[in-house]
This record gives sequence, C-alpha cells and structure tokens, in this order.
Amino acid sequence: MDKLFTPAYIGNLKIPNRLVRSATAERMADLSDGKPQPRLTEMYRQLVRGGVGLIITGHMYIHPKGKAHLGMTGIYADELIAPLSELTKAVHQEGGLIAAQINHGGMMCPPECVQRALAPSDIESPFIPQVAHKMNEDEIEEAIQAFGQAARRAREAGFDSVQIHAAHGYLNSEFLSPWANRREDCWGGAMPQRLRFLRAVCAEVRSQVGTDYPVFIKLGMLDGVKGGLTVEESLSILPELQGMGLDAVEISSGINGEKKLSSQMGIRNEQDEGYFLPIVRRARHLTTLPILTVGGFRSRRVMEQVLQNDEADFISLCRPLILEPDLPNRFRLGLQEKSRCISSNHCWESSLGEGISCKCPLDKIT
Repeated sequence: MDKLFTPAYIGNLKIPNRLVRSATAERMADLSDGKPQPRLTEMYRQLVRGGVGLIITGHMYIHPKGKAHLGMTGIYADELIAPLSELTKAVHQEGGLIAAQINHGGMMCPPECVQRALAPSDIESPFIPQVAHKMNEDEIEEAIQAFGQAARRAREAGFDSVQIHAAHGYLNSEFLSPWANRREDCWGGAMPQRLRFLRAVCAEVRSQVGTDYPVFIKLGMLDGVKGGLTVEESLSILPELQGMGLDAVEISSGINGEKKLSSQMGIRNEQDEGYFLPIVRRARHLTTLPILTVGGFRSRRVMEQVLQNDEADFISLCRPLILEPDLPNRFRLGLQEKSRCISSNHCWESSLGEGISCKCPLDKIT
C-alpha cells in the first residue's frame, strides 16, 4: 500500500498526507513592518488546492533585531496577529493546515534590516552580511522571550502548529555551532552547554502555547564551514528533543559557509535526490519523534521508498512547489511521477518586492 497519501501525526495534529511544504522565504511581506501581503495569502491557497498535507510558512521574524531580509514576514508584535489570522483563515477555508516557522536571523541579518547583527560570539566572516556582535545576557534573554511570544501569537492567529527554526546559520543554529559559538560562559563550550539556548527557547515556547499545541523543529545537523558542527556531534541532540517538548524534527543543514549544503543545484537523477538521507537514517535510531526529510526530492518513487523503508515520516518539498503547487494532486491522481523542477535555484526574487517564483527558462523545464 502506498504511504504517500496516508495520514500521519505531528503531536495531536493529524496531517492528511505525507507531503509537506517546507518553509520557503516567500519575501511577500511589507518591506517596513513585515505585514503579509495578499499575494502571500493567494500562494497558500494555491498550495492547499494543490493537495499539500501541511504548509510550513517561510521563516517569520520574532523580533526587529532578528529580521533576516527585506520582505520577511513578521510575528514580533501583537499588531500582526490580525493580518496573520487572515492567512490562517484562508488556508482553513480551503481545508488546509498551516504551521508558522519562527526565527531570529542572528548573524545573518543584513545592515538594511538591522543596525547591529547579533550572534553568540563576535564574528566577522565573508559568509555573513555584516560584522556580528556577541550577545550579552539581556540580549540572550530577550531573544528567548521573543521566541515564546511569537509562538503565542502564532497560536492566537490560528496557526495549527509552530516550527522553531534551528538551521541554516540563524540564531538557534549559531548557538549549536562551535564555529559561531565560541563563548566561555554557560552558553558555550561542549554540546550540552551550546544546547542550553535552544533548550531555553523550547521551554519558553512550550510555556506560552501549552502542552497540547504541536511544536516541532527544523534542525541543522551539519555546518559547511571548517570548525563547524559535525554530524557526529549533532546526533547527540536527537535524543534530547522529546524531553525539550518537541513533537517532530525536520532535518536540514546548519551554517552553509564554504559549501552550499541546502538548496543544492542540478538534481537530475534519482540518486541525487534526498541528499540529507544519510543523516536521516542515522537520526532514525536516536529518536522516536516523527522525522521530516527535505533535500532535493523530485520523484514519487523515491519519496514512497523513503516512507516504505520507514526512514522518515514526511517528505518536505520546497522548490518543486514553487514551480508546481499542484504537484501533490498530480502525484495522487497518477498524472505525473516526477517534478518538472530542474533545481537551478532561479526561484529567488531578482528585484526587491518581487517575491519567489520559478524563473527558469521554460524550454529547459521538461
């Protein structure tokens, strides 16, 4: 029996199929205050109509000091609850489910968004948009509280779940990384100390949303920078997640550094798909939590094989759903066996305010 279109759970949230729209920075919010624009609502409507089981929003900034790019959706103030409610209302009207991904950009915040980028340690590197400054105790506590308040707003706005972003070199990911976290106090050192920030964030989120609300995490388990987080070290995090109040884990990369670990280009063959699966397979033995796996999935056969082999519980898709928001339905109806996405990474906006869309030459998309 095919598993791709069978239901599964994240916490008490029943998801009708195993296809998840992985968080993708849409850049469709007001440039100044992060208020979502109508075209973002329409994008989510199309995804639900296209048959995806769960939408995870693009990362939303929890505090003005953590805005990672212009056009990023905000969830940092109660005034944003009403416009965010319009997003969830639209998704629910279509019969869909939506999770809010909450994030602090940390060292990845550019000067056009924040005057002073924050990080666990002072960092100056070609991998980041500006010099980042070591957070003091008040700034650390402010960020922890901001994650909790953002989660509260997400629940009040009608989101079905919250995903904590701890990947891709943003603040939670930075505290986990020995490359970015060089602190010598209780927030740095060996992994148990570097995990303290994320543990505090999860505790504050759970205290704000209660015990029954689904909360899960996007976890970066490998840095692409010398001296960064290794798979071997990050695997020690997995057994801790359930005790931190989390209901599922989506596995991805951490700081990109010299290597582009996420959004890899040139996915042409089935053997290129699922490039995080080697990590996922090891993680499977270390946690009983549901696992979402992302990373270049294009073929229904490969996705089904991952589920049948019990390597993961959900398949997360990003770029294919930018090109084909109806891909899940086309899979379900037997109209298509593989995404037409050619993984050239021409999804991102070419001019400010444009938002994401497929910009690959149509004659190259087969």
